[in-house]
Amino acid sequence: QVQLVESGGGLVQAGGSLRLSCAASGSFSIIHVMGYYRQAPGKQRELAASISGGGVTTYADSVKGRFTISRDNAKNTVYLQMNSLKSEDTAVYYCNLNEPLTGRTYWGQGAQVTVSS
Repeated sequence: QVQLVESGGGLVQAGGSLRLSCAASGSFSIIHVMGYYRQAPGKQRELAASISGGGVTTYADSVKGRFTISRDNAKNTVYLQMNSLKSEDTAVYYCNLNEPLTGRTYWGQGAQVTVSS
């Protein structure tokens, strides 16, 4: 049983910063990708950023240069540092762990990020 426990999020003014954390526990493949997806009201869920076990990162164009994803493999934890936040970043952010070889994917409970303008 894989569990993803998210922390962080909240309310911040435009231009501010927030950090999200996601700790994975349980048994999962050593070959996996962790990341954050986000879903704004009335919109589809989209990838914000991801990082492989080897540290390869991917970012949505809308967050490049403002968000940084990192991981601590010893703690099975991923961090998303969000700077220069904009109102359009307002969404529920979901942590995701995906095993490309097995096709299994797991989701965290979600963290609300609200950016006021």
